[in-house]
Amino acid sequence: MPMNAQQFRQLVLRFSSLDALLDEVAEFALPDAWIVAGCLTQTIWNLQTGHAHGYGIGDYDVFYFDPDLSWEAEDRVIARMRPVSERLGLAVEVRNQARVHLWYTAKHGTPYPSLSRSTDGIDHFLTRCTQIGIRRTRSGDDIYAPFDFDDLEQMIVRPNTTANFSASAYVAKAARWKALWPKLTVLPPPETMVAQTEGSMS
Repeated sequence: MPMNAQQFRQLVLRFSSLDALLDEVAEFALPDAWIVAGCLTQTIWNLQTGHAHGYGIGDYDVFYFDPDLSWEAEDRVIARMRPVSERLGLAVEVRNQARVHLWYTAKHGTPYPSLSRSTDGIDHFLTRCTQIGIRRTRSGDDIYAPFDFDDLEQMIVRPNTTANFSASAYVAKAARWKALWPKLTVLPPPETMVAQTEGSMS
C-alpha cells in the first residue's frame, strides 16, 4: 500500500527532536506555522537507507506567515527561536513567507511572487518530494502534501516547474542529495528550461 499521511507522520516522529520541535513551534503560536521541506523528506530517506537520524540534513525549516513585512519583526522571531535550536541541537531556520518576495530575486536571480499563506511557499519548492509540511495544533497534527507521498516513498527527485523554477539550482541540489543518498532516482528538468537557463547565463 502507498504511504499515506498517517504513516508519514508516524515515520518522521520517530525522530524525537522533530517531535519536540513541533511542540516548540506550537508553543510559539506563530501564525500559520509549519515545519517543512528537506528535514522531513530526508528523515524518511534516512529511515529507508539505514542512516542515522539527522544524516545529511542541513537545517530544519520553519515557515510562518505574518503580514508585518519588516525585517525587524522577522528578526525577533529568529532570535526567539535561537534558544530552541540550541536546546534541541538542530539548525532551525525560520522565515516569514509573507516577505520572501522582497529578497528572493536578489539572492537567487529568479522571480518570486507575493504569497498568501505558508503553504504557498511549499508549493514553490524546486522538488516535488520536498513539497511537504507538518504542523501541530490543539486538535492534532496537520499534514500538507499536495503531491502525496509517492515520490518520497520511491526516493524519486522530480522537478517542480513553478514560475520561479531554476534548472541550474535544481541540478545542483539534486546532485548534492544524490551524493548523500545514492539510491535516489533523479529526474532531469525539462530541456526547454535547461536551455532557458543556459541562455540567461550566456
